Amino acid sequence: MQPGTHFAFGDHDTHGFVASFTASLTPHLGHWFLEREQFEPVPEEPGLYRLSEPERDGVRRTRQAVHDLRRQGYTVQADIRLDPSLSAGPPRPVRANGLQERRSRLAQAAAARTTQRATPPTTSPPSARPIPPKPTYAPTVHLAASGGRPR
Repeated sequence: MQPGTHFAFGDHDTHGFVASFTASLTPHLGHWFLEREQFEPVPEEPGLYRLSEPERDGVRRTRQAVHDLRRQGYTVQADIRLDPSLSAGPPRPVRANGLQERRSRLAQAAAARTTQRATPPTTSPPSARPIPPKPTYAPTVHLAASGGRPR
């Protein structure tokens, strides 16, 4: 094992997916981290932890534990198939959300000519708006007589 390693993960013939922490980590902290990653102590072998319910997607859960501990800044040694940085993960099912098809349709629509405008748009600047003519009459303003109290 490389010096400075904090955790080690691997396969065990009897216990399945196992993990342990090294002497570079306090036992209390190592135990705490491994339990949070769903590993439980093996009673007959002190310092060895096994993945609880390994039949329930054990490889993925062990790989996730390796990833989580590395993200926390710990040095982790793992078997090739359990190391997310060395091996390719199982192919994930691709859920079709229609985004690619929608983008394709939008791109085709943007490239196509439109039939909505028969005449080309004018090239006047957007700030030039037509000004309505001034009225020839003076508008009448009706004011209420101020008598009494204000409303």
